[in-house]
Amino acid sequence: MELKDLFYGIQDFFVNVAFKPLDWLRQLQDESWLAANLINVVFILIVSAAFVYWCMQLNKFDSQEHHNLNN
Repeated sequence: MELKDLFYGIQDFFVNVAFKPLDWLRQLQDESWLAANLINVVFILIVSAAFVYWCMQLNKFDSQEHHNLNN
């Protein structure tokens, strides 16, 4: 096995296996914009929920007197 064969194997893996979901999304985009961007919408919802939870935890932590060094 030559080093060239290793690089061709890596290329074959990424072109034919790892990027198959992206090829599917590319074809899906022509059919439905919303379905193709559903993963982005889900990601935005998860990040928004995490941000709200984080802000609530910051407010709860800030309201505890023994952690507040400014007073």
